[in-house]
This record gives sequence, structure tokens and C-alpha cells, in this order.
Amino acid sequence: MKRWIIALIPLLVLGWLINGRLQEKRAEARMASEQRQARRQMMPVVSLAPAQVRDIVRSFEGVGSVEAPLSVKVSSQITGRITFIQVREGDPVRQGQVLVRIDPSELRAQVAQRRAAVAEAKHRLAQAAENEAPTEVSVTADIRQQEAALASAQARAAQAEQHLDAEVAAAKAAVTEAEGRVESAMASMANAEAAIRSAQANLDNARAAFKRVNDLYQQGYVAAQDVDNARTQVSVQEAALDAARGQLKAAIAARDSAIAQKQAAEKRVEITRTRCTADVQAARAQVSQARAALEFARANTARKPAYQRNLSALQAAVDAAQASLENAEAMLAHTVITSPIDGFVTARNLDPGAVATPGQQILAVQAMNQVWVTISVPEEVHRQVRKGDTATVSFDALPGKSFTGKVTQINAAADPVSRQFAIRITLDNRDNLLKPGMFARVTLVTERVPNAVVVPPEAVQTGKNGPFVVVVDAENIARHRPVVTGASDNQGLEIREGLQPGERIVVMTARPLKDGQAVRPAGEGSKQGAGKRPDEERGAPRQSGSGQGPASAAGPGSGGQRPE
Repeated sequence: MKRWIIALIPLLVLGWLINGRLQEKRAEARMASEQRQARRQMMPVVSLAPAQVRDIVRSFEGVGSVEAPLSVKVSSQITGRITFIQVREGDPVRQGQVLVRIDPSELRAQVAQRRAAVAEAKHRLAQAAENEAPTEVSVTADIRQQEAALASAQARAAQAEQHLDAEVAAAKAAVTEAEGRVESAMASMANAEAAIRSAQANLDNARAAFKRVNDLYQQGYVAAQDVDNARTQVSVQEAALDAARGQLKAAIAARDSAIAQKQAAEKRVEITRTRCTADVQAARAQVSQARAALEFARANTARKPAYQRNLSALQAAVDAAQASLENAEAMLAHTVITSPIDGFVTARNLDPGAVATPGQQILAVQAMNQVWVTISVPEEVHRQVRKGDTATVSFDALPGKSFTGKVTQINAAADPVSRQFAIRITLDNRDNLLKPGMFARVTLVTERVPNAVVVPPEAVQTGKNGPFVVVVDAENIARHRPVVTGASDNQGLEIREGLQPGERIVVMTARPLKDGQAVRPAGEGSKQGAGKRPDEERGAPRQSGSGQGPASAAGPGSGGQRPE
């Protein structure tokens, strides 16, 4: 009997524990059910935002680079040596400022020669027109023509004589200069020979000293170091003697070179004198020929009557000479190159002393009072951009600054590789902050909707019948309202129909809202008289085992909602 009771006791304890655990589970389930019912009866907390009236602005952001609208490559139209360039890269220049000068000496001579030809042609024409009698006119014109030819030949002869004197004087100056170099070389030789004699004397003295020290060393009166020092001194003096002899050889070579230059200069004197003398003799021969032609013209009294044809030919000669003169003057004017624009020098390819050729770039000048920013845009943006549109431009090199410009050029054709269109924006650059090649970030306004009713994008939901928003009235009742949407930007979506400015709409909520459901805006406390106990506001029932069902949490202030 006792054994049976002892075996029953553990079973009773186990049953009691199981029953207690079951009671706890039922209480927990009942409490969880009451909490869920309380949460269903609580008004959902929502975030609200008012419908605003503002402009919807859509934009395109791209990157580009700065370009100069005018970039001129300054080059010469003639061939000649450059004598003047003072501007360098970065220097500002004004329109009409002299940038480059070409050596004009040869062209000036051509202008003078052709001006003389014009004068001579006009003179011939005037002579032919002065006289009406064919014979007299012909004779007189021929005489005057030959006189003019004689004067011209005499002038050329005088010029040749002057040229002879100048050339010979220049050649003699070269001879004199060569003689000076010979004398200088001879003086250097004399100095070198004196240096040899001095070095030889020093060497003899060093050898004698070495011999004396060596004798004393043999006798034991001096140390071996003294002998070594004396021997070293002998070596030093031998090296000095060799150096002096090398200087003598160099002086002899310089003398020989100077003598050769002198002989060449003397030969040039003879050659120059011979050549210029031949030119003088030729000019004098021309004078003699012109004088003979003049005498022949004076002796001639019978000429064929070709007066009118002669006048026409002389007039044509005047026109040809005048055209040749104008061409030479134009070529002379091209020796002065000016800046065609206001701007800055961005490249310099030649320096004074170089020979400029037609078409070869000497300088590059770029205008920078206004600059272009060129960007590439896709096809859909290209259709929305118009000339005159405003663009905002910023630069990484100029942090904190932005520039406003206008679209001035839109390429009608896309790049065949990238399939994008080039657009240029013009910026004012009076402060010279922007440089060609700078990296730019451009913002283009592609679409603008003025005075639109705008809500945050997350406020618009999509239902079975299309888009709608949840509007909260003055009594905090949520209403579903269908709307018609329009354009959008990064901050909002346009509502074309279904919403008035200032109405409050739900932007964020923890769970879906039903039409007509009471809500509590975020940041506001629960309304008085809502029919809920404080512990129900927190979502926890006051009693867990009282038998009160969840439906008892619904009261007069619940907005007319039935528990879910």
C-alpha cells in the first residue's frame, strides 16, 4: 500500500505541473488576442504633407569642356625673316595690335623700283600725248624716252660705283679684322714662348735642387721625404713645361688659322673688286648705249605715223606698271602682321630670326571675352532644348561658383559614333576666369510646368482604377481620392486633377488605410474622448483573465470602425 502511494506522488506532481503550464499558455494566448484586438482598434499614425503649388522643373546634367569661340592662327602671307615678336603665351592682345614684323628691305626696294617704273611709264604716256603731229610727237617722245633711259642708266652706273666702294670697304674691313686676329695669335705665341722659357727655368732649378738634396741624402744629412719632395717638384715643373709647349702649339694653330682667314679675306677683296668693277663697267656701257640711242633719236626725223597705237600701248604699260606697284605695296603691307581680334596668345611657334613662309603658323590668338561650353546630349534631350534656353554651369576648378549662360548652338546632326548631339552654351568671361580646355558641369532645364499642384512621389498609390491619394480632412478622416498625374521632377509629382492646393495627403503609414478610417497625424497626441483606456492606447489589455473580449475595446471615439 505504501509503495503504491509512493509511486502515485510523482504522477500527481507531474500532472499538477502540466496543468499549471497549460493555464499559463491559455493566459498568454488570451493576452495576445486582447493585444491584437487593441492594436486593431487603435487609430493608425500617419505622416502628412500638404499639396503645394510650384513649378515642376526637369533638367539634364552633362559634362563638357570650355572652348574659345574665335581661335585665329596668325601666319605670314609672304616669305621673309622675322624681325619682331614680343608677345608670348598668355599675353593679352587687342585688335589691330602689331604682333609680328617681317624684314621689309627687299620689298621696299621692289616698291621703289616699281614706283619708278610707273613714273617712267606715265612720263612716256605724257610725252606721247603732248604732241599731236605724229612725226614731231614720235621724234620728241623717242628723244625723251632715250633721255629717260640715259638718266636711268647713269643712275644705275652711279649706284654700281657706290656699291663697288661699299663692297670693297666691307671686304677690306674683313681683311683688317683678320689681321687683328693674326696679331692676337702672334701675341699669344709670344706669351706661350715666354711661358716655355719660364717653365724651363723652373724645371732646371727644380732639377738642381733635386740633385743637391739627393747628394745630401747620400751623405745622410736629409731625410728620404725631402728627396721625394724634390723629385715631385721636378715632375711638376716638367708638366708645366709640357703645358706651356701645348699653349704654344695652340697659339701657332690660331696664328695659322688667322693667316688663312686673312688670305681668304684678301682674296674676297680682289674678287669683290673684280665683280663690282665689272658691274660698273657694264653700267657705264649701258650709259654709252643709252647715249648713243639718244643721239640716234635726235638724229631721226622721220617716223611712221603710229601715234594712236603708241598711245594705247603706253597707256597699257602705265596700267601694268600701276598694278605691279599696287601688288608690291600690298606685299610690303604684309610685312606688318596685326591681331585680327581681341584675345590672348595661346601658342608661339617661331622666334625672331626665323624665316616665315606663307601658311606657316607663327602665333595663335583666342578670343575669351565670351567662351563656349560644349556638351553632348542624347536624342530625347536634343528635342527638348531650344536656342536661348538658360543653362547653369559649374567648374571643379572654381568650387562654390556657378555661371549662367544661354544655349547658342545646337548641332542638327548627331555624332555617328556616340549618336549624341553637340550643344554649345555661351558664357560671359569678362573676368577671365574661364580658360579653354577646362572641365565643366552643365545643367539644362528641359521641361518646366508652371504653377503645378505637386505632392511627394510616395504619396501617390496605384489601385485597380488607377492612381489615387489618401486625403485627410480636418477631422482626421482618411479618404481615397482618384487623381490624374502629370509631369514629375526629383522632388515631386504633378496632380492635374483630383486635388486642391493645401489639402493634406498621407505620405507614410504603417499599414494600408481604408476609406473613411480615422487616423492620427504624426506628432499629435490621441484625441480626448476617443473611448480608449491608456493601457489600450499602448496596445496592452488591462486584465488578462477577466473574460472581457477584444470587441469591448471599441468605443464611441474609434471613428466608427469595426475591429478587424
